[in-house]
Amino acid sequence: MFEDRTAAAIRLAEQLKIYRGQNPLVLAIPRGAVPMSRIIADKLGGELDVVLVRKLRAPGNPEFAIGAIDENGQVYLAGHAAQSGATPAYIETEKAAQLELLRERRLRYTPVRPPADPHDRIVIVVDDGLATGATMIAALHTVRSRRPRKLICAVPVAPAGTLADITPLADEIICLETPAVFYSVGQFYHSFPQIDDDQVIAALGAAP
Repeated sequence: MFEDRTAAAIRLAEQLKIYRGQNPLVLAIPRGAVPMSRIIADKLGGELDVVLVRKLRAPGNPEFAIGAIDENGQVYLAGHAAQSGATPAYIETEKAAQLELLRERRLRYTPVRPPADPHDRIVIVVDDGLATGATMIAALHTVRSRRPRKLICAVPVAPAGTLADITPLADEIICLETPAVFYSVGQFYHSFPQIDDDQVIAALGAAP
């Protein structure tokens, strides 16, 4: 069990200390990972930004992901997308809706600067835990397309099966715990409150 996200972030930063002084780019998956990533970026002397991805929802079942889209409009469709009843027309409509949400979120989070460029940098993608890993998979695909020098996935907790899905997509995986029994990320934190947009904006704007 982790006491809270702060405790998890401190432990992750310790595992990542080899990158201290190399100006790594720490990319948080909003919203829960952003305050954590602020801690990690500060301890490593790195730069903080967000990597924005949204799941594409299945028809009639918004909790079920059929893929994901990033803020550049790049789409990853799961193999089961067609079986869920998602027609090409439905997918186009869903893509447009999620892309608009991503653009609104970017304007809220970093209104006065463009997204950080991962090209030829050490990039650490952080989440507060993985369940299915769908969002992290989309995030890693997005960052990889920008040709980072090294791509690292850093999470406090994930099931072993999800880590196996993630492993081919990153150059290095840092995962503190891989419990045999896994129901949800929140079960591994004593305190796991929701993070709101104001907290995200504060963390992104905080001076290192």
